[in-house]
Amino acid sequence: MQRKVIKIKPKIIKALAKKRVAAYARVSSGKDAMLHSLSAQISYYSSFIQKHSEWEFAGVYADEAYTGTKDERPEFQRLIEDCRLGKIDMIVTKSISRFARNTVTLLEVVRELKSLNIDVYFEKENIHSLSGDGELMLTILASFAQEESRSVSENIKWRIRKGFKEGELVNIRFMYGYSIEKGKIEIDEDEAKIVRMIFQDYINGIGATKIAKKLREMGIEKIRGGKWNSERVVEILKNEKYTGNALLQKKYVKDHLTKTLVRNKGELQRYYAEETHPAIIDLETFQKAQKILEERKSKYSNQKESSNQIFSGKIICGICGKKYRRKRVRDKFIWQCSTYLKYGKDACPAKQIPEDILISLCNEVLGTEEFEKKIKEIQIIEQGKIAFILNDGSIVKKEWSYKPRSESWSEEKRQRAREESLKRIEGRKNLWQEP
Repeated sequence: MQRKVIKIKPKIIKALAKKRVAAYARVSSGKDAMLHSLSAQISYYSSFIQKHSEWEFAGVYADEAYTGTKDERPEFQRLIEDCRLGKIDMIVTKSISRFARNTVTLLEVVRELKSLNIDVYFEKENIHSLSGDGELMLTILASFAQEESRSVSENIKWRIRKGFKEGELVNIRFMYGYSIEKGKIEIDEDEAKIVRMIFQDYINGIGATKIAKKLREMGIEKIRGGKWNSERVVEILKNEKYTGNALLQKKYVKDHLTKTLVRNKGELQRYYAEETHPAIIDLETFQKAQKILEERKSKYSNQKESSNQIFSGKIICGICGKKYRRKRVRDKFIWQCSTYLKYGKDACPAKQIPEDILISLCNEVLGTEEFEKKIKEIQIIEQGKIAFILNDGSIVKKEWSYKPRSESWSEEKRQRAREESLKRIEGRKNLWQEP
């Protein structure tokens, strides 16, 4: 008997899954022309991807004013993360140099994407990373791109250093007290009054923290926002450019890959150029401020003794959450909240704690001096209360008493403080009387 076979046609035809394609674009400058170029790239790739019927548009990831030699590009990192999450099947980009100029970074990313079966198409070079010779070509071309980046960096350095030798202020953009337009520097009289006030107050014996508090109370705005603090005040006091002169090449770019700006501690030649721009402070006033800065630095500097590192980074303020910092006061060390030191007690009223008391409490908690190995964190809960969080997760709370200055000072200490105060006042008088 002949077998009867009936063909049954499928009711639903399964459509082929579209390839999810994203694009990556980048410009290395935030200038208007470059941002226009970035906008054009985004429009181009949006249209380019959507023209392919077999592709599904997965978005354009675009970074502004980031260099291809760095890994911190936020949109680039978001793109890679979306690839890891399985949201993308293919990436389209203009060229190798737009994707990354660092050969190592490029190959690491491409290999990771290859392991996820994600193709990267470099339009200019017409290379697919998943092709047979894709990685070899990428290695060669990326090396050229990295060398090009190094060459450009060296040319820029040469131009800047040549300008330094000729006493030019190169790449100066922001400086409180001045208005700077296309390299032309002019005094901003409203801000210049504040600069002069800062120098005058400091020479008259007012500390940087109190000056910062005064500026906040006056409602004076910083040039790029944020709150005035002692560090910003000291930066102004140390800046020789307010005298109309300039110390050039204080910092330099370490290498063309990381673009890290480091302080020049003698590695490169520095240049002192006179009368490069209008002065806000006369040289005599500036030198008086520098003398006081040096005196205070010598008096309050954190000397490197055996105990100065054991609590570093471990003491946390229970009020503002910031870390405590070590400070020398006369013949002993104390630990104080960094917010208090920067902005004063109005910002954080946390009290200081003497280092000898900290060490004593640690000995009570551990019965040993191996603080660094056993203590994870120390929290100053409130005045007289402290919590030790150990590495094993346990918490030990302690109380301590701190005598007011009026009770703890002997007559000898009082007399010495009076003498030091008179000496400081006399020193300020001598500064103003110096020719």
